[in-house]
Amino acid sequence: MAPSSDFQAFRDTLATSQRIVVLIGAGVCCVRRCPGIPSFRGPNGLWKMKSSKTFSTPEDFKEDPSTVWQFYHRVRQRCLLAQPNAAHHAIASLALPSVRSRLMPTSALGKPPLLVTQNFDGLSLRALDALADRLDPVEQKLARERIIEMHGSITKTVCLQCRHVKQSFDVALCPALEGAIEANVGEKTIPVDQLPRCGGPHWNGSNRYGRCGGLLRPAVVWFGEVPEGMGEIAKELNWTDLLIVVGTSSLVHPAASFARTVKSRGGKIAIFNLERSQADENADFLFLGPCEVTLPSILGVTT
Repeated sequence: MAPSSDFQAFRDTLATSQRIVVLIGAGVCCVRRCPGIPSFRGPNGLWKMKSSKTFSTPEDFKEDPSTVWQFYHRVRQRCLLAQPNAAHHAIASLALPSVRSRLMPTSALGKPPLLVTQNFDGLSLRALDALADRLDPVEQKLARERIIEMHGSITKTVCLQCRHVKQSFDVALCPALEGAIEANVGEKTIPVDQLPRCGGPHWNGSNRYGRCGGLLRPAVVWFGEVPEGMGEIAKELNWTDLLIVVGTSSLVHPAASFARTVKSRGGKIAIFNLERSQADENADFLFLGPCEVTLPSILGVTT
């Protein structure tokens, strides 16, 4: 049976769903929707800048940390300059009890839907932070805990020595990277001791956790690494009544299998995407068009 594009039918399903998961992908953050952030696999995606083999595995980083850091420094700059769009804000609004009470059954009001993002740009968390004055501290903490950045975050680093994870919104994590922006990626070789290190550029020789002087890497998930939060995601999908898929072509595993998992257990699938994709075969509801238009419209939220 062909998927429905009836907004009211979707709203009726939403109103009776006890467990809801939202999965978002790069289609939420393409150039037109979040200026400055291209997707990785699109026609003008970041992988077109160079072979993805150069930037996408722990082995690549071990072999050439200078080039990899220069690439992610540029990606990081784009993400920090970008702003959450109406789709991010519409999804974040589900953290508000007043919005959930209008859209969802009373029994589902205890906590927001689980939000799983395949994007490492940090925009979903920033959209949530924009609601800080409308959430009490307990609600805000719970809402943050209900966001899983399964491919990591470009705003975070992890130390290869002590494993400390730190979040930073500084434009440049070390002086050498700040200067590297003037050259093409890989044209400049930065010595390892001048790349981002645990404790910052003014590390004083300490070996303490979080200030040990070890080499930092971007806290993003590379090929061959296990995505974050998979245990919690798998547990949630076992009971999901409604999976809302936003802006993803469902090509990348393991997220590509989420819809089939929910469908096999009797759950419903709603897809919001700019154009058709292979995931449509699992859809009960399909809404084509810019996500920043369709999502706020159907949820009845304004940003």
